[in-house]
Amino acid sequence: MTDASLSPDKPTPPRPAKRRLLFVALAGALALLGALAASYYFASRTVTLRIAVGPANSDDLRAVQALTQAFNNQRSSQVRLRLVQTDGAAASAALLGESKADLAIIRGDLEVPRNAQAVATLRKNVAVLWAPNAGKAKGKKAAPGITKITQLSGRRIGVVGRTEANVSLLKLILRQYGVDPSKVEILQFPVNEATDAIRSQKADAYLAAGPVNSKITADAITASMRDGGTPTFLAIDSAAAIAQNHPAYEASEIPAGTFGGAPDRPEEEVKTIGFSHHIVARKAVSESTVAAFTRQLFAVRQALKNEFPLAAKIETPDTDKDATIPVHPGAAAFVDGEEKTFLDRYSDYIWWGLMGLSAMGSVGAWFAGYLRKDERSVNTPQRDRLLDMLTAARQCDSMEELDQMQSEADAILRETLQCYEHGAIEEGTLTAFNIAIEQFHNAVADRKALLMSAPQSLLRASAQFRAASSS
Repeated sequence: MTDASLSPDKPTPPRPAKRRLLFVALAGALALLGALAASYYFASRTVTLRIAVGPANSDDLRAVQALTQAFNNQRSSQVRLRLVQTDGAAASAALLGESKADLAIIRGDLEVPRNAQAVATLRKNVAVLWAPNAGKAKGKKAAPGITKITQLSGRRIGVVGRTEANVSLLKLILRQYGVDPSKVEILQFPVNEATDAIRSQKADAYLAAGPVNSKITADAITASMRDGGTPTFLAIDSAAAIAQNHPAYEASEIPAGTFGGAPDRPEEEVKTIGFSHHIVARKAVSESTVAAFTRQLFAVRQALKNEFPLAAKIETPDTDKDATIPVHPGAAAFVDGEEKTFLDRYSDYIWWGLMGLSAMGSVGAWFAGYLRKDERSVNTPQRDRLLDMLTAARQCDSMEELDQMQSEADAILRETLQCYEHGAIEEGTLTAFNIAIEQFHNAVADRKALLMSAPQSLLRASAQFRAASSS
């Protein structure tokens, strides 16, 4: 080793490998923390869902308006609603099927979109089929009244509401009792015109579908009363058979006195058929979002029941595997008490992230060791050179050569310390090198002391003897 190797032009050694590894590990940890923070932000941020509902002025629309206001007024709401008004349940279902809405209010007896999954049951409905009391003109006998569904053939039947679903329901009931729908004249009355049409006696019997306590149905029944008589409620005794063949329906009852009056309307419990209105969500809406919506829905339900009694009728969805409308996993998790927390949802990702960070550290350590192999290959000859100089120092007869070897040893020490700082050599190797360098310096010091005390003639003779022996 020469002094030239220590010249100012020598390139600066690279950044220590341990420091590089520390920076890599720190960067990986920060990346993992950033990923966790981003995941938590996206999991807890407020989401706005579009909910399709209709028609205008319907109970469903008013219910969703109340829910929207309640959701949006809560500061802690994870889910907010944006109302999308439609012409009815069929149109709402179509919007959901086209992914133009995230939630929708649909009728269970209509075609359900393939991408729809149940979140809650908004309300249960019953079909009310009745015939007005038979009136009589002055001086004439009373006309025979309708008491059975089988007597509806050849009659006019009024349907309250413009939706085709109620007409389809009527035809289904008629066919069950052997009445050909083509032999019946079906008239549809808009809700806001129904009472006037019924007072005008435009039909012989009427069908209304809605909640048991529906004001629309109660007003229609009151309008159909003639001369103080009570209407005849037509029992659908075959409701269970209809439900067996059409799972969207279920057998139900109209309790006595449901529609008030004296005597009670009806006077006795009446068997009928029922169906439900559902809140459904697109299958693509995340499980956590639907779970949060369901949780908020049932949290505000009780708060709204005083100003909007229909809200108290909201029920949890059917979670059975054979349910007519499959339940959304998020709603099922809420109902079953298995709603996942942030850690539950992302623990696997966190674990794999830590494993990946550990693997990156191992790979980085191997790569750093691979890059340090050149430094180790340089340091090994230097160590061997130091041991050779140790042997030479014990036989050297020149003070100048000893000084030169000592300078070279200092340079070797400097580069060895740099290698240790870079991580090219371990602490045990450095300790062994320090022992060797200490032995070298001791040998130089002892040799110098011997040279200074011995006569010059003896030293020259010794040098000549060694030269002759080596030759």
